[in-house]
Amino acid sequence: MHVLQLAQELDLPDCWVAAGFVRSAVWDYLHQRSPSPLPDDIDVIWHDPGNATQEHDAMLESRLRACDATLGWSVKNQARMHERNADLPYLNASDAMRHWPETATAVGVRLGRQGSIEVAAPFGLHDLFDLIVRPTERFLAGKQALYADRIHCKNWQAAWPMLRIALPD
Repeated sequence: MHVLQLAQELDLPDCWVAAGFVRSAVWDYLHQRSPSPLPDDIDVIWHDPGNATQEHDAMLESRLRACDATLGWSVKNQARMHERNADLPYLNASDAMRHWPETATAVGVRLGRQGSIEVAAPFGLHDLFDLIVRPTERFLAGKQALYADRIHCKNWQAAWPMLRIALPD
């Protein structure tokens, strides 16, 4: 909740805490184990085409570090990330998540105005809760080697042995 509160205080449009932060918490819970250490890069994503500079994201990371220097922050305006990923421009943060490597990683959470937790999951939550690691369409169609390398390097099954990894044919 602390992380979600700090992200909410940035008051950014279409802002979510996403990726490994969410995925690992769910997998830990489903494996009935203690929470994993927070990732070195807590992904805070947002979308605003009118303010899509690396410098602005760096300033936002600095603000978050000033609030809690014990956490590793990674703030990325998804309105510019399509360039790095060789994709067409993303329409919003959820659309950007559609271009991430795995369906179970393409999940974001945030605090709503009344303190409720809101979820963005462009592929739904089934793979996340069913412990399935599956490539998104983008990584199935054009980036298979990157997906396979990522699965190998992450070695998630060592920490979460009930995971089922889907590898492209």
